Amino acid sequence: MSDLYPLKFEPVLKEKVWGGNHLITKYNKKGDPALKYGESWEISAVSDNLSVVSNGFLAGNNIEELIEVYMGDITGDAVFEKFGNEFPLLIKFIEAREDLSIQVHPGDKLAKERHQAYGKTEMWYIFESDKNSIIYTGFSDQVNRETYLDAVAAGELPKLMNKETAIPGDVFFTPAGRVHAIGAGIMLIEIQQTSDITYRIFDWNRTGYDGKPRELHTDLAMEAIDFSNSANTKITREPLLNRTENLIMCEFFNTNIISFNEKIEKDYNLFDSFVIYICTEGEFLIKWDGNSEPVKKGETVLLPAMIKEVVLEPLTESRTLEVFINTESFQTKSKN
Repeated sequence: MSDLYPLKFEPVLKEKVWGGNHLITKYNKKGDPALKYGESWEISAVSDNLSVVSNGFLAGNNIEELIEVYMGDITGDAVFEKFGNEFPLLIKFIEAREDLSIQVHPGDKLAKERHQAYGKTEMWYIFESDKNSIIYTGFSDQVNRETYLDAVAAGELPKLMNKETAIPGDVFFTPAGRVHAIGAGIMLIEIQQTSDITYRIFDWNRTGYDGKPRELHTDLAMEAIDFSNSANTKITREPLLNRTENLIMCEFFNTNIISFNEKIEKDYNLFDSFVIYICTEGEFLIKWDGNSEPVKKGETVLLPAMIKEVVLEPLTESRTLEVFINTESFQTKSKN
């Protein structure tokens, strides 16, 4: 089929006790500015939160319906063979006006056993941050189960955590099993496996909308936690102009960053995957087959796998994340 084009979706906004209103007031997500939104799900295949196309003739169709019809033309043949109609990545903007809970996510094996779901490995790209905002990521020293349980019982888990100052452009990789939290004053982009499984361990003695403490999952978390030392996980990279530079490469996704003030030609003929662009600065056009689609700061676009050659043309100096699946990684894994 030759009628696919770069797809935009209606963001799915999530009210959170720790959220704010910048997603509405600064980035024009549709919602009530009087409410506290913590998350904007930009592309989602989570079953009760399926993304719906907002542009072009496919507007109104959800992502599952698209893949049912277009299959590998949307996702890439190798991706479709592995994941079927389920889109494998979940893309979010997260705004933390307060600290998020300290939490952990299970890996694929445990998530499948307990929830018949995928695990959750994720990465964060810091979009905005207040001065001295903190990311909690892993333990600062080697921690055993006894030390951890004592800290949880005493309400002192934050004392065990590795703390990193978060500056716009910083990247944090959080594999399943790493205990973590987003600190107050941060807006970030989260790229993760399609999974909505979170084990909340410590919630700063906060109450939910009902005035009661939010549920904790300390028992479920125990088996999911990787107790090995995981300090110094921040990736700081100042991208060079008009070059594609890798930030994260793992079996679940690859993320590059492109900072550009002139046209960039992208050739995906050797790829067997969709590509996602998330504009973090400026505005640019995606050009293909004589057509163009504008992308502004704070917008996310899905480039179907069948579109193999595009030009990214900046309208102002721009910066975008480029996300795709490295299909060689799971093809290699299946042979072992």
